[in-house]
Parts: sequence; C-alpha cells; structure tokens
Amino acid sequence: MLFDHYTFVPPATVDPAAFFELVDRNRAYLKQGFPYTIKACADLETTKAFIRRTNHIQQRKKGYHFYIIDTKTNDLIGFINIKNINRNIPMCELGYFIDEQFQGKGIITKAVGVIVKFCFEQMEMSKIFICTDPSNLASQKVALKNGFMQEGILRNEFKDPEGNVHDVVYFGLLKEDFKP
Repeated sequence: MLFDHYTFVPPATVDPAAFFELVDRNRAYLKQGFPYTIKACADLETTKAFIRRTNHIQQRKKGYHFYIIDTKTNDLIGFINIKNINRNIPMCELGYFIDEQFQGKGIITKAVGVIVKFCFEQMEMSKIFICTDPSNLASQKVALKNGFMQEGILRNEFKDPEGNVHDVVYFGLLKEDFKP
C-alpha cells in the first residue's frame, strides 16, 4: 500500500533498531497515547521482542501492524495498528503515531485513510473506532478528517502502565458513512 512517497512494511521486515529510535526520540509525546508501546520498547532488546510479538499477532490475524516508511529516504517515520478486532460485530480499533518532525504535514491523515479503506474492504469491518487522550487534539483532527464522528467521552476508560486511569475521546466510523 503506497501513498505519496510513503509505504507500509509488515513487522517481519521492519528494522527493530529503526523502530526503537523512532519510539525513543518521540518518547515524551508518545507517553499518553502509546504508554504500553514505549514501555515495551525500553531498549533495543525489548523492541526486538515487541516486533516479534507484533509479527506473531499479525500472522494469527489477531491484529495488524503497519510501519510507515518514507520511500525517498527509507526512514521509518510512523506506525499504525489495528487492534481490538471483534469479528462478531465486526469492528476494530485503530492506533497511530508519526514522528514529531513529520507532524502537521497530512502524512498520518493519509496513512489512516489507507488503513481505513483496508479495514472496510479487505477485513470487511462494519465499524472502526479510534480512542484518543482528551488532550491529543492532533489525533482527534486526524480522526475527523477521515470521516470519523466523535461519539463521546468515555470516563476512566484507559489504565496506563503506572495504574493511572484516564478518560478517552471515542470516535467511530461506520462502513456506510465511509467515503473513500
């Protein structure tokens, strides 16, 4: 899946050192939205284990992990995952981030759009949802630009690795409302 001069690579082909560097240089801003990922990628060895786990999850089709590569430079610049897949409804959740130096350029908005299309067309989902921290306005804008509607604020919905409970802003997109 290629968009502009960016592409996605699966976990089996991602360089763990590059992903560690991406997480490490963005650790401060990822703390609220991806606390488990930053904890799982504390160093290169734990990052290698994280990549192996994401690959195993993907092979079993329990989740999908897309590592965003800039094809001009071959740099790893972002990550999108499809998680909490419920095949009975069917629905799933998206999580995403992009390197701070690439924020505000529309890259993650386009990348999320490509993955949304994948979820509806390839995975045959009927609903996709995104949960963001209330303070993460950039992520909320990405959701809105991709046609998601804010459905509410879920109070005390997310527990971080330190045991703190947080509210989340919940966005949903139904297949019948999707406009590719």
